[in-house]
Amino acid sequence: MRLTVFSDYALRMLMYGAGCDRRFTIEEVATAYGVSRAHMMKVANLLTRAGFLKAVRGRSGGLVLAKPAAEIGLREVIEAAEPDFDLVECFGSGSQCVISGCCKLQGVLAEAREAFTATLGRYTLADLALPAFDVRRLARNPDTLGSLAKPLGGVHV
Repeated sequence: MRLTVFSDYALRMLMYGAGCDRRFTIEEVATAYGVSRAHMMKVANLLTRAGFLKAVRGRSGGLVLAKPAAEIGLREVIEAAEPDFDLVECFGSGSQCVISGCCKLQGVLAEAREAFTATLGRYTLADLALPAFDVRRLARNPDTLGSLAKPLGGVHV
């Protein structure tokens, strides 16, 4: 199973915002991570509509977390960003699979999907937030990104 790049960027933008001690811009995040500004604009729009970010317009505008990082669940972010969790054809509507009525794979994969989302449900953005010092360093020099990753529960994020 693989999350979309869109979900990856959504998490990155929120991690950046959680460690930012001020408003931040889409341009700033795109530059820091070396990704397309247009793509990050779409990510910011979704995160704003989903209630994770708040957009402040005007001369000193920018983005800011809409609620504390500890109240932003990773499961909710991924569910907002991913189009679906249909691991195989039979999970979606209009399945044409000829063995759907007797296949046991769907149950196993459904259980695996639930374990995946349950694990995400145990973490919040606060668990992934970059320290403000690292966000400032990243904003100045995006090449430092690789040295910022810290393990979380035995997994690098």
